Amino acid sequence: MIRVLVAEDQSAVRAGLVLILGSAPDIEVVGEAADGEQAVATARALRPDLVLMDIQMPRLDGVSATRQVVSEGLADVLVLTTFDLDEYVFGALRAGAGGFLLKNTEAKDLIEGVRTVARGEGLIAPAVTRKLIAEFAAKPVRREPGPAPVGLDTLTRREREVLSCLGDGLSNAEIAMRLGMAEATVKTHVSRLLGKLELRSRVQAAVLAQELGLRGADSCNWFRP
Repeated sequence: MIRVLVAEDQSAVRAGLVLILGSAPDIEVVGEAADGEQAVATARALRPDLVLMDIQMPRLDGVSATRQVVSEGLADVLVLTTFDLDEYVFGALRAGAGGFLLKNTEAKDLIEGVRTVARGEGLIAPAVTRKLIAEFAAKPVRREPGPAPVGLDTLTRREREVLSCLGDGLSNAEIAMRLGMAEATVKTHVSRLLGKLELRSRVQAAVLAQELGLRGADSCNWFRP
């Protein structure tokens, strides 16, 4: 059973989310929060598996609340927002959110999104993934010269290729097809590179890859041999 905390400041929207999630046989809504501070406090008290987090809330916004929940290891976070692409979203992903969906997502996709993030897999709404990649492509956010991210030089060549694919927004199945390996092997590489880079989710890895300018099949050449 996946135990979920729903954090949403609009009571009508929150009630709708609770109703949708409660219809799934493997999901239990164990708590509700009307603002970011309450979300963090309730997560500390209940230790849910996942927090469904609205990105704009009073007292403490969803990005800051996500950062606290993730840094304390209280739960995975799936951000829900009306914004399809803005700094709030980038901030939430960098704060460690396992992914985000738009509020107009179909009920079945919301339920499946909760299941996906609860399994430890990253999730970004498909339409937003394309915009996210396009945004990085149009305005590269490559890091300034300086120390490489922790663990970057410990990645194997295969792990580097997988990181590049994450930066392209590919799913495990798509990575397996691109690199000619089994999907289970991809999952192993993703898990190992997250550990080496001290990242919590594949979404954080995708953001890092984009910030490093890693895209396409040749991007692994950026790394030192």
